[in-house]
Amino acid sequence: MENYFEIGKITGTHGIRGTMRVFPTTQDPTRFERLKEITVEIRGKQELFHIQKVAYQKNMILLTVKEINDINVAELYKNGRILIPDAAAIPLEEDEYYTRDLYGMQVVTDEGEALGELVKIYETGANDVYAVKKDGDAKELLIPAIKDCILKVDIDARVMTVHLLEGLR
Repeated sequence: MENYFEIGKITGTHGIRGTMRVFPTTQDPTRFERLKEITVEIRGKQELFHIQKVAYQKNMILLTVKEINDINVAELYKNGRILIPDAAAIPLEEDEYYTRDLYGMQVVTDEGEALGELVKIYETGANDVYAVKKDGDAKELLIPAIKDCILKVDIDARVMTVHLLEGLR
């Protein structure tokens, strides 16, 4: 089974010809221009669509596909997720990771202390912040995703090694 990345969510329609309003969930919204097709997942089903036109309006993407030319049909896809296969993903640079690969990762300190599991990623603007939670704990430990704190990420072993700066606990 092929893995997919979510790159947007359909929030509604634009005009009467079936153009969809899409909120991008990717760091590079211009990637829609480089795609020929997308998969839309809604209510547990996936459908393939061929991109005709990509436009921008404020923080939204206006997406026109060949298969939809009526507002009533486009409405059926509201709240759908726009997916692309792994093969269409933007290649990663060194020390870059797909956020989906970080969730559920075990987090340990450079001294060997098990801190718990990475359960949430907060995007703050300056840098992401990883929320780590131990089973049974109500409180999250927040770790900034900076080089001083994140020492090693082993995707295959599903382990992240961190250095806790003073005051992080």
